[in-house]
Amino acid sequence: MFRFRRYRVFVITAFILLILLFQLGRNSNWEPTASLPHAKDTHAKDSGSKNKETNIRPPKYQLPNDKASPDGADAYRGATPDEPQRQPPKKEQNIEIPVLKEDYGYQHYAPPPVTSVKTPAKNTGAKAGKPATSTTAAPKPTKAPSSNDKLIVDEEPYTAPKKLSKTAVHWVKPTEYFPVPTESLIRLPTGKPKPIPSIQALFPPESPATKEKREKRLAKVKAEAERAWGGYKKYAWTHDEVRPVSKKARDPFCGWAATMVDSLDTLWIMGMTAEFDEAVEAVREIDFTTTPHRTDIPVFETIIRYLGGLLAAYDVSGGHNGRYKVLLDKALELAEILMGVFDTPNRMPVLYYNWKPDYANQPHRASSGSSVAELGSMSMEFTRLAQLTGEDRFYDAVARITDAFEEWQQRGTALDGIFPTNVDASGCNRTALNLQLAEEKSRAAREQERLEAEKEEEDEPVGYEPREVADEKDEAVLKKRATIDKRSSSGPAFDSPGLARRSPPVKASGALAEWECPAQGLVSGGYGTDSYSMGGSQDSAYEYFPKQYLLLGGLEPKYRTMHEKTVKAVKKYLLYRPMIKDEGRELLFSAKAYAYHGDDQSLTYDYEITHLTCFLGGMFGLGGKIFGSEEDVEIGKKLADGCAWAYEVMPTGIMPETSFVMPCKSVEKCPWNETAWHEKMDPNHKWREEQMADYLERHKAWEEEVKEIKEAANLKKKQAGTKGGQTVADKAIETDKVASVHKRSAEDASDSILDRNRKTMEDSEAVEKIGEELDFNSPSSHKTGGHQGYAGSSDGSQTPLTDEFELPPEPIPPQTHEEYVKERIANDRLPPGFTSLNDKRYILRPEAIESVWYMYRITGDPVWQEKGWRMFESVIAATSVAEGHSAIDDVTTDKAATYMDNMESFWLAETLKYFYLLFATPDVVSLDEWVFNTEAHPFRRPS
Repeated sequence: MFRFRRYRVFVITAFILLILLFQLGRNSNWEPTASLPHAKDTHAKDSGSKNKETNIRPPKYQLPNDKASPDGADAYRGATPDEPQRQPPKKEQNIEIPVLKEDYGYQHYAPPPVTSVKTPAKNTGAKAGKPATSTTAAPKPTKAPSSNDKLIVDEEPYTAPKKLSKTAVHWVKPTEYFPVPTESLIRLPTGKPKPIPSIQALFPPESPATKEKREKRLAKVKAEAERAWGGYKKYAWTHDEVRPVSKKARDPFCGWAATMVDSLDTLWIMGMTAEFDEAVEAVREIDFTTTPHRTDIPVFETIIRYLGGLLAAYDVSGGHNGRYKVLLDKALELAEILMGVFDTPNRMPVLYYNWKPDYANQPHRASSGSSVAELGSMSMEFTRLAQLTGEDRFYDAVARITDAFEEWQQRGTALDGIFPTNVDASGCNRTALNLQLAEEKSRAAREQERLEAEKEEEDEPVGYEPREVADEKDEAVLKKRATIDKRSSSGPAFDSPGLARRSPPVKASGALAEWECPAQGLVSGGYGTDSYSMGGSQDSAYEYFPKQYLLLGGLEPKYRTMHEKTVKAVKKYLLYRPMIKDEGRELLFSAKAYAYHGDDQSLTYDYEITHLTCFLGGMFGLGGKIFGSEEDVEIGKKLADGCAWAYEVMPTGIMPETSFVMPCKSVEKCPWNETAWHEKMDPNHKWREEQMADYLERHKAWEEEVKEIKEAANLKKKQAGTKGGQTVADKAIETDKVASVHKRSAEDASDSILDRNRKTMEDSEAVEKIGEELDFNSPSSHKTGGHQGYAGSSDGSQTPLTDEFELPPEPIPPQTHEEYVKERIANDRLPPGFTSLNDKRYILRPEAIESVWYMYRITGDPVWQEKGWRMFESVIAATSVAEGHSAIDDVTTDKAATYMDNMESFWLAETLKYFYLLFATPDVVSLDEWVFNTEAHPFRRPS
């Protein structure tokens, strides 16, 4: 009974304990224990608790001219990833989009009225059941909005979509590691915009014939846009791009309907309002918090295509006075995600943002291998968003990038005024960091030696006398030997379990945390050699200097200063004139320069023509008008005409992606020099001349050798002859030899080396065979009979010899310089002046027609319309397919080009838009009221 009762007590006690544990597990107020950094609650918000021990984080970024934070970097020196860190309790995971402010937050800067876009005629094809789209211009307000006017007319503030997929991973707003204090934000410039000279020319009234011609061309451009849009809608709706040949979709940009978003303002400008309304409804459903297509967001492309596209569509469709507020809402949703890329120690952006929470919640640093274009082409989009919302934090994010570029420009580069292609934006001085780490390792090594010495002293008592011969059975000796062996094989003495001393705490190690390093500004990311150009990876950063000046109403002078330094450097170092047959046509292009020692003393050049660089004509023209430089406007004309010429001289009428030309020695005068062009095409022409001279010498020696052989043959013939005259063998020898010489002389000079070697081998085999027959000491000679000159046969008859004398092979002539050049021109289909066509593709790019359009609007000269129309007809003829337009692989072929089955979003967003605007009336998206981002998205200028 006693044992049974005791068992019952144990059972009851265990049951009670289980209940208690269950209740404790359900208690939501039970604070979790400290967790490792990789397991911490990445979604928990900063509660602002004063208890810093329970929320160990990297230090807030110390901004220039800011007061030191009380919980700054020094408080966290020594923290390592291995140190346990306690975290605050988890909170509900919500995507937080800030409520829009109802006023600007500043007194004088007001959004301009929406009156400049010439609104298209009403489209009766709008979907039934939907509210009709307003197609008339918004009325002009009688006064500018005051600071008390509401920014957005809407009953409720925007909130992000709350429906989250149960299977897909979604972005959630992370806690900032390096936040900018509100008082340190760079504020959006305020005040009345400064007077800026008119950009567009004064266009006279057009004649009825001119108007009819222009409108016919305009209609053709619109028809092609409708066809391209139809192919996208039919086969790739809500996907990024359509494959117009295979009629499939592709999603290189996260699958957020890149073509749709990128084309919104094009649809509105072209009067395709029904298509615009349908696209807006589809855009409403895009979830920017997730994508199954990529683990990273390409920040540059996302900003210029998506964010720029949404903001421009909002502007052109009425802005605050329109009825498409959802476009601004979606822009805010996307911008909130993209703001995470700026959360770095120096606030320079991460350019490929790993958006999934497990990564997004970790501290990051900008790349040491960034590009100028990616870093510098965010300012317009975030500035416009700040203007529309009154949120200074959006402007602050990009203003810091501009400040970093300005500081670098003032500090100087090899080509003073422009930047190298590769940029180290990490803000971390690796050289100084490595020296610092080396010093720390040295200090740690010295400390280890000190600890080892102390331990040696403690292990040996005073007066101890070691035995001369170790007794293998002596436990004291064995114990000490084991201790020594273990110490020598297991590292530092303080790691030995035999020590009674406590190891120093982790936080006291003095080691730098991962985000800590000696600070630096933007520097070159190259290794010894830096490249400088206005082409890919650089272009749009410089393009944004004058455009940002316009967007800010001239209130920020640094953009003018930076632009003027840039164009000065381009004129000094990069501009060149190509050598062409039409000597009266003055063209300009921009080269690529290479600096090898960090200065401009050892520059080398590639005289390239790239499609991406063709934006430069528009930039020079626009900047020249804004800042009153007629010289820059003239340079812009020559640059734009250069790209138009590059279209004209190709067989398809389209310029290639990348090519190289012969530069002139002077931009003032440049006569055509075909010899110089050929020598440029053949850099080894001197070597070829040397090879030809060597060939002539060898051929002369060969002729002399043949002559000697012939004379020897004649002598042998005479020695072997009879009184009665020449023997049959002699005749055979002479006949064969002469025939051989004639045959070799008649051989075509273009015979391959392989054929000639084969003939020589055949001749050698024949000589060896005859030699064996004439060798009377060989066994076979005993079976022959007859006198010399005849070979006896087995039946005693005589057979005449058919031997020929061996001749040395005739030297093969090398390819001459003239032959090489002729072959290259034919095979590569090089137009006069071109030295190489490295990339013959055309991928529907807009940069050439962009500059042509700028020149037309700036000068008013209709010659630019004619240039643009020739370009349009050539492009459509070469790229049209059944369901739209496709990139092609070769612009130099006379035959039908091979379609690459690719139609990027900029075809509708940029290329066709510029063609359309070239033939629209000048008041449609006037440059005096609008400014375009690098993806041709128009933002309204302040007024």
